[in-house]
Amino acid sequence: MTVYTSGLVQIPAGFWTGLRRLGIAPHDVLRKAQLPISIVSDSNVTTSHYFAIWQAYAELISDTAKGIIKLVTSFETDHFPPTVLATYHARDYRDALKRMAKYKQLCPPESLHITEEGELCAIEIKTLHSEEPGLSLLTGITLAFLLELGRRGTGQPLTAKYVEFSTHSIGDLKILEDYFGCPIQIGTSCNKLTIHRASLDLPFVSYNTELLEILTPILEQSLNGQQRSPSMTETVKWILKRSLAGGRPDIRTIASELGVSDRTLQRRLTEEGTSFKHLLGNVRHEQAREYLGDPSLNIKEIAFLIGYEDQNSFFRAFRIWEGVTPLKWRNEHLSPNLIN
Repeated sequence: MTVYTSGLVQIPAGFWTGLRRLGIAPHDVLRKAQLPISIVSDSNVTTSHYFAIWQAYAELISDTAKGIIKLVTSFETDHFPPTVLATYHARDYRDALKRMAKYKQLCPPESLHITEEGELCAIEIKTLHSEEPGLSLLTGITLAFLLELGRRGTGQPLTAKYVEFSTHSIGDLKILEDYFGCPIQIGTSCNKLTIHRASLDLPFVSYNTELLEILTPILEQSLNGQQRSPSMTETVKWILKRSLAGGRPDIRTIASELGVSDRTLQRRLTEEGTSFKHLLGNVRHEQAREYLGDPSLNIKEIAFLIGYEDQNSFFRAFRIWEGVTPLKWRNEHLSPNLIN
């Protein structure tokens, strides 16, 4: 069962560091993806934004295959998120892959399925978002990282038996074949890394039992659902706060961000005792109070930031919320020193 239910994906901070090592500014990626620059510091994004970031990275590099290998090999181990640290410090390659498949449930939108048969071990990637732009790059990075994990952990120059990609556009195949050390098959029915089963028994030189004793209980607690996932109400409010500036996001747009229909979204919100219209007004109210607390913002700017096309509409809404005009509320709640 997948623990992740909120529709949000977390991008590890090390991703942005890896981009900088490649000479790519995170802000350039986000601008091309048409996303807020604040994502660099607040790394939770919707699934569609997640794929938009990968697509933007793909467009900024000269070749998909080159972009895959460069990013995977430039990612420093000290920038690994906890879910990956727990695999890097595993007992052996088999333990690492099992942990990776298990903890991947906390880091969708992909899932890993491991099969050992005969002399081979196959790790297949499955996703519900097969048509998303940027997916082929993301899939390639995941498959390459699974082998990179084995190489770094064991300290051995491991190679794959073969690699399969469902896409036909993965870039320069020679670059990938040189990295994986095996033929690359494209246009297949799956995305799969097949390695020699004997490699699974190789011990990890990075094995750290003390660190695992710290990380494992925390990750297991998350998997067991003891840490509450954000509700649909909380998730919608989070997305609305990022989408308000200069426009009024409708329920269809937000539902698309979450990968559900607008009817399903409204039903989920009704079950939680609220509605989309109520949440939109609530978020605007909260953001208005927050922005009014910043004396550097004038009333017109605040109206724009919370999605109103003109000041009059903002004034009318604010009177309903607070019973006074925005300017009077600001004067009553800010100290004279800040106002002046």
